[in-house]
Amino acid sequence: MADKLGIGIIGCGTISKTYFDLAPKFNGLEITACADLNRHAAEERASEYGVRALTVHDLLLADDVDLIVNLTVPDAHYLVSHEILAHGKHVYSEKPLALSIRDGQALADFARKKHLRVGCAPDTFLGGAHQIARKAVDEGLIGEIVGGTCHVMSHGMEHWHPNPDFFFKPGGGPVLDLGPYYIAALLNLIGPVKRVCAMSAMPFKTRTIGSGTRNGEKIDVSTPTTIHAILEFQSGAKVTLTASWDVWAHRHQPMELYGTRGTLFLADPNYFGGDVSLVTEDGTTKALDDAMHPFGLANVDDNGLPRANYRAAGLADMAQSILSGDDTEFRCSLERALHAVDVMVSILKSAETGTFIEIEHQASRPQALAAAEAVKLLV
Repeated sequence: MADKLGIGIIGCGTISKTYFDLAPKFNGLEITACADLNRHAAEERASEYGVRALTVHDLLLADDVDLIVNLTVPDAHYLVSHEILAHGKHVYSEKPLALSIRDGQALADFARKKHLRVGCAPDTFLGGAHQIARKAVDEGLIGEIVGGTCHVMSHGMEHWHPNPDFFFKPGGGPVLDLGPYYIAALLNLIGPVKRVCAMSAMPFKTRTIGSGTRNGEKIDVSTPTTIHAILEFQSGAKVTLTASWDVWAHRHQPMELYGTRGTLFLADPNYFGGDVSLVTEDGTTKALDDAMHPFGLANVDDNGLPRANYRAAGLADMAQSILSGDDTEFRCSLERALHAVDVMVSILKSAETGTFIEIEHQASRPQALAAAEAVKLLV
C-alpha cells in the first residue's frame, strides 16, 4: 500500500498558502504541483514551495497527482471539481461544495460512477476546541441539547480584501461564505438539520474597496448581507443563526448551546482552537482546555497572536481513508458537504419565500476525532 497521495492544487490565491504551509505537517500528503488561470500566481507559489507550476490542463493529466485540492472561487467549485473527477482524480474542495443541491448531487453521482472520492472543507470542527466540546456533549455534561445561538457578524471584508466583488454577488454573502463553518460545527455537536426558516436584508447597495490597486472603487451588492435564520434539528433542538456583513460591532458569543443540564460557550468555528467553557445547572463554571487535544495547540503566529491552525486535517483524514482502502465516510465527507449546501440554500430560499423549508439531503454526525487519532494524522 502506498503511504502518500500526490496532491495538486488548483487556485493559487491567498488560501493556497495555508495549504502549502500546513499540508507537510500531516501524514499521507505530498504536494507535487499547482496551477492557476493566472500563470504568475502559480509560478510564484511553485517557486516559494519547491513544486511544479503547471497549466490547469497539465495538472489534470499529471501522473504524480492522485488528488486535487480545488481552491477556485465558489461559483467555479462545481465545474472544476467535476473536471477533476472526469480526469480520474479524487477531489478535496474548499467550501462550499457547490452553490445548489442539484449541482452537489450531480457531483456525488459522478464521483460514484467514477469510483472516486470527494471531500470538502471546512475542517475546523476537527480542531481541539470543537472536539473538546464534542466530548462534553457526548458525555452528557449539559444533558440533552434543546437550543442554541450562533452569531457571525462584521462589516464585511471590502476594507481589507483587494478583490471582494464575489462576496457580494449571488453565490456569495455571509451564509454561503461563513455558514459552512457554523453548520459543520453544529452537525458535529448536534447532528443533522431537519428544517429552516429565515429572513434577510441588503441595507448597503454598494461597498467601497479599501485596499490594493482598486482602493476607493465602489462595487454593487446583489445578494443579501444580513440573514436571521432558525434551524430545527432532527434531535428537536432549535438554534438561531445570525450571519451579517452589516454590523460595526457586537458582543455576542460565536456559539452557545443550551442543554437540559447546563450551557456550553463555544469557540469561533472559523478557527481550530479557542475558549470553551461549561456552566452546569448549579451555576458552576468550568473551562475546558482545548490544549488537551493536539489540534488545540497553538502552532502559528497570527499577527502576533499564537493560534491553532490545522487546516489540511480534513484532507489528511480523507487521504488516510483512500490509502487504507476504507470505504467508510471520512469526516469531511461529500454527504456532509451536501447537507451543508442544502441547509444554506434552504436558508436563502426561506428568506426569499417566507416559508419553512424542509432539508431533503440528510447526513450523519461525523465520527469524533479523539486526541490519539489526531496524533496519528500528524507527521
